[in-house]
Formats: sequence, structure tokens, C-alpha cells
Amino acid sequence: MTDVSVSAEAVEAVQPVELQPDALDDQLIGQLVDRARASGLQLTGAGGLLQQLTKKLLESALEGEMTDHLGYEKHDPAGAGSGNSRNGVRSKTVLTEVGPVQIDVPRDREGSFEPQLVRKRQRRLAGVDEMVLSLSARGLTRGEISAHLAEVYGADVSRQTISTITDQVIEGMSEWQNRPLDPVYPVVFIDCVHVKLRDGQVANRPIYVALAVTVEGTREILGLWAGDGGEGAKYWLHVLTEIKNRGVADVCMVVCDGLKGLPDAIEAVWPQAVTQTCVVHLIRASFRYAARQDWDKVAKALKPVYTAPTEEAALERFVEFTEAWGRKYPAIVRLWENAWAEFVPFLSFDVEVRRVICTTNAIESVNARIRKAVRSRGHFPNEQAALKCVYMAIMSLDPTGAGRKRWMTRWKAALNAFEIAFDGRLSAGRR
Repeated sequence: MTDVSVSAEAVEAVQPVELQPDALDDQLIGQLVDRARASGLQLTGAGGLLQQLTKKLLESALEGEMTDHLGYEKHDPAGAGSGNSRNGVRSKTVLTEVGPVQIDVPRDREGSFEPQLVRKRQRRLAGVDEMVLSLSARGLTRGEISAHLAEVYGADVSRQTISTITDQVIEGMSEWQNRPLDPVYPVVFIDCVHVKLRDGQVANRPIYVALAVTVEGTREILGLWAGDGGEGAKYWLHVLTEIKNRGVADVCMVVCDGLKGLPDAIEAVWPQAVTQTCVVHLIRASFRYAARQDWDKVAKALKPVYTAPTEEAALERFVEFTEAWGRKYPAIVRLWENAWAEFVPFLSFDVEVRRVICTTNAIESVNARIRKAVRSRGHFPNEQAALKCVYMAIMSLDPTGAGRKRWMTRWKAALNAFEIAFDGRLSAGRR
């Protein structure tokens, strides 16, 4: 027998080169794409490469689930006499994010196999439901969503199915509506949008929205409520009382429109709260009485009023506005006079507080998204359908979180001013 000695260098020379995961993935993907192109196979669309890959991956994962269920691999002799075994497959079509895909689901003889990836009687993967909810939140109707899925993915999804998918949010909406709230908020913006409900006949109904700024400087929508008629202070009292019952013991400032009786409702719930008329609401209401060609001039003339350093200076600027425009637009003067008591309180606060209240119309950005979603529907069959639409619209706000970060930065200076102006009242809201 001959002894053979082999050097370490020789061993390293014949060992295979280990591929990095990224390089291996690139090679596999490149081979798949090249083979698809060579055979004339489309990458997307019906029967395309993505659909075939999805089919293979789903079937492979389901086969793995069956192996875990039985305890032995396919064709493994260890399964003989085990009491249960594979029993062929059954075909079903599931809707995926790349379109409808026909897959073969393995079966066992006892019928005890419960697949988790694609459950029994499941016809859609989770990604499809998320897609439908996202499209609905952006204002698309059931018909538009159905047409979009048919055009882009070649999938036939009925309006009833889409309605069933969107109904999934109702349970989450109920939990969200009744969740506990912070004990104190620096600012709460309240407003309402109107929707059309078909209850015997089409009629306008208000959806009440309350948006708060937390002590950390983030925005939080406290809830949604469907009213039974025109916007009224009596119903607002019901809404504010519910908010208080969910844990909000104190609010420093409530920003609202000039609805008659609303300051009394706010005072009844939070006696220490400052009622502040929303400047943007006042300006927009002023435009209703002015000719369009005068809007810029009226806005420019009103700006010194709501940016004045003190209430006395604001009154002087308002007198100047009255002298300039009172004869032509007396209704605007009367509007501001009636709202003056609720308009001027914030002028006594730090400039940071006034700047945010005056220049940052938080509730309007939310209402704009709601109105966009509501207008595309035209009208709703019932109150729950309207609330579901509005809820999905607000849940889709700021998906990247960029707005949240921007608000936190913007509110830091104001929160410091609130801490000084409302000494001791914000400390209860710190987590």
C-alpha cells in the first residue's frame, strides 16, 4: 500500500468556491429570466413567469406543511403503516397579487390536514385583501376596484366580494372607536364633514371628527361619530362627553368653527378649556360674502387682525378693516364681531402657540382626505357604510410616517409654550 501525502494548498485548490447569497440569487434570477425569454414566456400576465413561480412556491410550501403534518417526507418508506398517508391533490384557484393562480393542494387519507398558507375554502391571499382595502381607502368605489383588478391582474372579483373584504375593518373600527385615550391633550380640533345617506330618500348627514395633538406633539384622531341631522352643539356635547368618558380629563384648548352654543358645550365638559375659533374657518366664511376678485385683498386686510401681538392691536387692525371694507361687505364685519369672543383668546398666548393654531389647519387636511373618499361614492346605503369609508380613509393617512415626524418637530416649540401657559395641566398626560 502506497502512502500518499497531500499538501494543504492542493486541498484548497480543489475545494469549490462558496457563493455569496446575493450572487447565488442573482444567478438563479438571471437563469430564470433568460430561459423565460428564450421560450417566449412573458414575465408578467396570465401564465407568465411570476405566476408560475408563485404556483411553485405555494405548492412547495403546502407540501412542506403536509410533511410536518404526517411526520415523514414524500415517498419515504418510514410512512408505511403510520396510519395516515398522502392521498393525491385537489386543484383550486387562488387570487394573488400577480393574478389568479391554479395550485394543487395535497390531501391526506384521514382528511385531518389543515393547510395554513392557503386555508380550506380560502380563495384570496392576504396581500389581495390589503390591496382592496388600500384602493378603497383612496376613494375607489367597489366597481372601480373590480375593474382595476380585472384590468391589471386579470382577476374576476365581484363587488360583493370587495364589500366582504372591506367589511373586515368593522370589528377593528369598533375597537378603535372605544379605545382608551390620554388623560390630557394640549389641543383638540373638532369639525364635521357631510355625507349623503340613502335612507328612504337621499339626505345629508354629518360625520363628526375630533383630532388631537398629544403631549408628544403627534396627531391622533380620537374618533368618528355619525350625527342624525345638521351639525349642532347638542350633538357635539354628546361627542365631547364620550371623549371625556374614554379618559380625557382635561383639554387645554379646543379649536372649532363658530357654531352657536359650541363654547357652552365645551365648557360643560372641560371647564378650564379655552375655546378657540379656527381662523381658517373664519377666513373661508368671510370669502362666502366677498366677490371672488376681492378674495386676495380681503385676506390680506384680515391677516393683520389674526397676527396682531395683542388683543388691543387686533382690535385696532379690525377697525381699520371695517373702515376699508365694512361698507362693501358688512356681513364679513358682522361675522367677525359675532366670533370675536372665541377668536381672541389665543392672542394672549406665546407666539409659538398662535403660529401653530393660525397657520396649521390640522383638521382640514384630514377633512380633505375624507371628502375625497366620500365624493367618489356619491351616497351611502346606511350609516355604517359611511363610517367604514371615512374610517378607512383616515387609517390610510401618512403611511410612511413622514408626516408624524414633521408634526413632532413642528410642535416642540409650541408644546414648550403650552407647558408654561398651562402650568401643571400637561404633566398628567405624560407617559
